[in-house]
Amino acid sequence: MANGDNSDQGWLLAPDPDREDLTRAVTGTDHMGRVTDIRVVEERPLTIYLNAREIVTAMTIGDYPEYLALGFLRNQGMISAEDVVTGIDYDEEIATVVVRTAVVTDHEEKLARKTRTSGCAVGTVFGDMMEGLEGLTLPATQVRTSDLYALAKKINTVPSLYLSAGAIHGTVLCQGDRPLVYMEDVGRHNAVDKVSGWMAMNDATPADKVLYTTGRLTSEMVIKTALMGIPVLVSRSGFTAWGVEIAQQVGLTLIGRMRGQRFVCLSGAERLIWDADLASVPEEPKKSGRKGAA
Repeated sequence: MANGDNSDQGWLLAPDPDREDLTRAVTGTDHMGRVTDIRVVEERPLTIYLNAREIVTAMTIGDYPEYLALGFLRNQGMISAEDVVTGIDYDEEIATVVVRTAVVTDHEEKLARKTRTSGCAVGTVFGDMMEGLEGLTLPATQVRTSDLYALAKKINTVPSLYLSAGAIHGTVLCQGDRPLVYMEDVGRHNAVDKVSGWMAMNDATPADKVLYTTGRLTSEMVIKTALMGIPVLVSRSGFTAWGVEIAQQVGLTLIGRMRGQRFVCLSGAERLIWDADLASVPEEPKKSGRKGAA
């Protein structure tokens, strides 16, 4: 548990905005010419190895490096569910994670082909972005709209770096109306990979899960969610056309622009159970609480 204050809310892993190593105090000047002190999120390099091969250096806030490394390799198709992971070694001094498998892997061809993905912190996808999606059909898991509103309220009010410092993305693994694991990072792809790594290390089943993100619903986000086997992806933000197209192709329920009483479902609306009482759901103010912490 990252934040013991949230244990009574059922979190398995909650944000810990009080961790001093995740932010840095910076002195600046505000719009009135006054000296002001704020905390800004850290951004550090983390080099990921698969056995003896260096794969990538990611920019990250620095928490949960083991989850990030394993989730990245799983989402890249470099480690499958059948591969036996024999160890994950993190060296903080040289900012390196080595993931070791029972069978030595060889991804020379995949490493030769890479795609830069959209995002505030640029991500990299190795090989064919669509690899693994052919023939994939996600379970037709039904979603209660009452659960969606309950999740949004819990996630948007729990203390987090996203709320206190900004300049960061959050991704939350949920089940029903319960948020389970909340990961944050400077890139939404990193946050998703951390969730994927947590799921792999904890043998979490994906079929009954929902992935909630603060970032845009791009092709990369949809592909990662689908390859993780999670049938529902929800965001406060909007969509890209290719993201919607892929979601429709694999049967992913895709919900965006979820703020207050409002949301838009562009894939999988037939799987929604419309049981929410909108009179009990407050509208979200136009000016939300997300800002840099003073």
